[in-house]
Amino acid sequence: MVMSKKLMAAVMAGTLMAFGGSAGMTFAAAKNAPAESGIAFFGARDLREVAPGKSPNANPFGLVYRGAITRNEAGKVNIHPVRYNLNGNTIAANLYTPAGYDKNGTKKYAAVIVAHPNGGVKEQVAGLYAQRLAEAGYITLAADASFQGASGGTPRNLDNPAFRVEDIHGMADIIASVPGVDPDRIGALGICGGGGYTLKASQTDKRIKAVATLSMFNSGIVRRDGFLNSARDTTLKRLQEASAQRAAEAKGADIKRTPGMETMDIPEEELKKMPALYSEGYIYYGKSHRHPNSTFQYTVRSNLDLFTFDAADNMQLINQPLLMMAGSNADTLYMTEDAFKKATGTQDKELFLIDGASHISTYWVPEYVQQAVAKLVGFYGKNL
Repeated sequence: MVMSKKLMAAVMAGTLMAFGGSAGMTFAAAKNAPAESGIAFFGARDLREVAPGKSPNANPFGLVYRGAITRNEAGKVNIHPVRYNLNGNTIAANLYTPAGYDKNGTKKYAAVIVAHPNGGVKEQVAGLYAQRLAEAGYITLAADASFQGASGGTPRNLDNPAFRVEDIHGMADIIASVPGVDPDRIGALGICGGGGYTLKASQTDKRIKAVATLSMFNSGIVRRDGFLNSARDTTLKRLQEASAQRAAEAKGADIKRTPGMETMDIPEEELKKMPALYSEGYIYYGKSHRHPNSTFQYTVRSNLDLFTFDAADNMQLINQPLLMMAGSNADTLYMTEDAFKKATGTQDKELFLIDGASHISTYWVPEYVQQAVAKLVGFYGKNL
C-alpha cells in the first residue's frame, strides 16, 4: 500500500506510536452492575507463578529478542512467568532471577523494574534488558501495562498516563515481595514511553532508589504537539475530535482506534520519507521483532488525557541518582535532553549518549545494547 498524506500526517502527529484513553460504559452494563460495586485501589499484591501459556513462536516463553532464554536451567538465569493483582486488574509479567538464586530468601538482592515502550510488550526490548540485568546479578521484573499485552483490562490497548504510572508503582509493590529482594535496593529502568512514565513515577515514589531511562519518549507532548513539534496548529481541532468521539462512545458507539502501523504493508520508498523513529519502528515492531500482543491501535479519545501529560513536568522532584541514555543520532534525543535539563533536584545525574545509535537501534543492535547494559550495571552497582 502507498501511505496517504492523511496517514503521514497521523504519523507526524504521533498518533501511530503513542497511546490511548478509556472507553465509555454502556447504560446496560451500568444498570447490571452490583449496587455495592466500587473502585478498589490498594496497589499490587498476590504474586503467583504460572505455567507458560501457548507460545506464538518457537520460544516457549514467547520471547522475541536475540539470546532469549529458551529453558530454565539450574545455575543459570531463570525466567518465571507470573501474575499479580493491581487494583483488581490482572497483570502479566516475567520475573528474571540471577544464576544461583536463593529462593529461600536468606540472600539479599538488589532489584530492577523495567517498563516497556509504547506499543511494546514484555517479550521484546523490556525483556532483553531485564534478562541482561539478571545476568549481572539483579532480580528483575518486566510487566505488560494494564489493558495491554497479556495483562487484563478493557477496553483493550488503553494507554492512559495515570494507569501507566500506577503500573510502575505496582511493579515496585510486587518486586519488594519477591523472596530475597532488599526493599531498600530497588531501581527502575524505563524504555521509550516507559521511560517517560518511569520519570513521572520516580518523582514521587521514593522506594525507587536509582532511576534510569533508555531512549525516553515523552508521550503526552508528542500527542499534543506532534513529533518534532509538527502538529501544534491542529491541537484544538484534535481535541474537538477526541471530545466528539468520547461523546459517541458514551452513547454506545464502537471504540475508535488509531491505525496500527505494525500491521501495514508500507513500501520502502515511503519508509525513506518517514522520520527514523517511525520507519525503524515499523521494521522492529512489524517485522524483525514482531509479537502478536504488540500494537499501536490505541483508543482515539485518549487525547483528552494525554494532552496535559508531560513527563518532564516536576522533574525537580527526582532527588534519586538519575541516568538518562539515548542514541547520539536519535531523532527523539530532544525529549531526553529536555527532561534531563529540568532534573534540578539531584546532583547525581548523567546524560549518556550511545555514539551512532538511533532510537530504535538501542532496542536490539548488540553493540549498542552492550554499551547500555554496561552503563546500567555500573550505575545500579554504585547506587543500589
